[in-house]
Amino acid sequence: MLSIIGFTIVMVSVILGYVLHHGELAVLYQPTEFLIIGGSAIGAMIASSSPTVLKGLGHELLGVLKGSGVNREKYIQLLMCFNEIFRLATANPLAVEAHVESPEKSEIFKKYPKILNDHHLMTFICNTFQLQLAGTLSPYDLEDLMDQDIQVMHEEEGKIPATLSRLADALPGLGIVAAVLGVVITMGKLTMGKEVIGQSVAAALVGTFLGILLCYGIFQPLSTRVEGLIAEKGKIFQVAKVALLAYARGSKAPVILEFTRRNIPLEFRPTWKDLEEAVKTKAA
Repeated sequence: MLSIIGFTIVMVSVILGYVLHHGELAVLYQPTEFLIIGGSAIGAMIASSSPTVLKGLGHELLGVLKGSGVNREKYIQLLMCFNEIFRLATANPLAVEAHVESPEKSEIFKKYPKILNDHHLMTFICNTFQLQLAGTLSPYDLEDLMDQDIQVMHEEEGKIPATLSRLADALPGLGIVAAVLGVVITMGKLTMGKEVIGQSVAAALVGTFLGILLCYGIFQPLSTRVEGLIAEKGKIFQVAKVALLAYARGSKAPVILEFTRRNIPLEFRPTWKDLEEAVKTKAA
């Protein structure tokens, strides 16, 4: 929502300033300039991106409107879910196997929809837990494996804001292309009088204006916002890693939860009392 407010402020400020300076709005309406810049930008992005990146881009742009989905409630659900899983694993490790092999059927995971519905997070947790139950890795090797998994995901997701940033960098150049084409058209109107030439030049300069405005007023901030949303979603994997690693080192459930809780970003971190009350409420 804040992104929408910010973009609205940018557009209103530019247009209002133009109008207050006695500019005519009709001059800014140049559909052919929009077509040249917008079409070229979209075509260049499609040509330079894989289907996976384009699909992820659409998903992340929706995330700008709805948010990353990572909030205090999700972290509380993660802690409560780990509390149940680790207590069960301490009492009977074999009983956990059915839960991590088929999480969608697990009565534990079903209690925490924000965790269950996060496919990548569930895969990360369940795959790691299965390795721990098999007892094939030391905690040090397990940590390296989780770091590698998180790094691969980070690199893949990082392609999305990088694509937006490249698109933003290209927009001023595409605006110049539109402006040059407008000047070419103007050259054919030199015999039509000053008024016609002036209108034609003004229309051409709208292309340059539009390319620069879209670059610095819309797409660069959008790229930064998408990068921030991806970082928010990535942090929860680091938090889950801390919990899984603490369990692999033999820590008890209360200690694991405290290790995990203290790794949660401050803006989302619940107090120990909040967590205790949430566990009691769920139990009741």
